[in-house]
Amino acid sequence: MDINEIKKLIKVFESSQVTELSISEGDLKIKMSKNGSGVSGYNASITPSNSRTENIDEGLVKLETAKEKEIQKTEENLHIINSPIVGTFYRAPAPDADPYVQVGDTVSTGTVLCIVEAMKLMNEIESDVSGKVVKILVENGTPVEYGQPLFQIIKS
Repeated sequence: MDINEIKKLIKVFESSQVTELSISEGDLKIKMSKNGSGVSGYNASITPSNSRTENIDEGLVKLETAKEKEIQKTEENLHIINSPIVGTFYRAPAPDADPYVQVGDTVSTGTVLCIVEAMKLMNEIESDVSGKVVKILVENGTPVEYGQPLFQIIKS
């Protein structure tokens, strides 16, 4: 079993509802278990033969380091667009119209993202940064509060 197979195994384990997994292949033994009900806390124990220990450990360390750097970079560039008013959130200018933006769209400063209706007034909410929309945090037609996060944008 090579490092890529182990990485795939970890991904499948993280996304499954299995709480404990143990695999043996020759002198390689892998044991994984999740703590509680979430993936955030799981333990993995890999016991390979001596000749392969360094390569697998080094690969896992590189994988963890790369993942941590990616998460840190994403968090630094992540920008949240909050609702400036209380009202009803609408993704499009009319019920039969296309939404202003979709996940994955590139926006620039001043691009209209949505409308928040307050007291029969339609207030266009514009992006205050340039970047890519990664998540829309509110369902169309739902009430929003002042300061409630509406969109996540990765700044470019």
